[in-house]
Amino acid sequence: MQWTPPHKPAELTEKRLITAILDGVFPINTTLPPERELAEQLGTTRPTLREALQRLSRDGWIEIHHGKPTRIRDYWKEGNLSVLASIAEYPNHLPENFIGNLLVIRQLMAPTYTRLAVENQPQLVEGMLAEAMMIKDDALVFTETDWNLHYQFTLASGNPIFTLILNGFKELYFMMGEKYFALKQARDYSRDFYSQLLLCTQNNQPEKAEQITSEVMRQSLNFWKEINLQHT
Repeated sequence: MQWTPPHKPAELTEKRLITAILDGVFPINTTLPPERELAEQLGTTRPTLREALQRLSRDGWIEIHHGKPTRIRDYWKEGNLSVLASIAEYPNHLPENFIGNLLVIRQLMAPTYTRLAVENQPQLVEGMLAEAMMIKDDALVFTETDWNLHYQFTLASGNPIFTLILNGFKELYFMMGEKYFALKQARDYSRDFYSQLLLCTQNNQPEKAEQITSEVMRQSLNFWKEINLQHT
């Protein structure tokens, strides 16, 4: 049996603070309590709290000024990719349209990194797609395969920013992927996508691969909207 490593005190304190911010215990543009009081509320020591606050400041959650109260930033307007990746780790706190907005970003990115992958490493892309065509018709298997394809495509694109952005949402990707691929129509559509992409790669058509990926990402967003409607 493999045990999950325990959180370090500063990491645990950081997570408690992020949860409190997302829950509105510490609303945007308000200030945190004094250090001693906050440490007592969180059940931690002041040195541990300071370390956690430095992490949150670095990632864009809070604003620290010496001699002044610590302000909760408007993280949707002042945050960065670290904030976005952190929010994705709290599925119970996601805004209603968060997944849809995330899929829109994927719709913008995926066609480009797919085209670049086909241009740069066609043999790698061809091999992965050939394997993807043979996978078991199972939601989890499709989720794992789809993630790995997109991940490898970002690597093959030659632009590491694509990979960093995608990695920030890995846990959320798997969570929503199982729900998405539970829909047989989505599995069939993705399998057809892999087949079309394989032909584009074999025929050295990176621009066509980009066009096909753009259409598939658009349709994926529609599938996700249908799934949400079924669960409301």
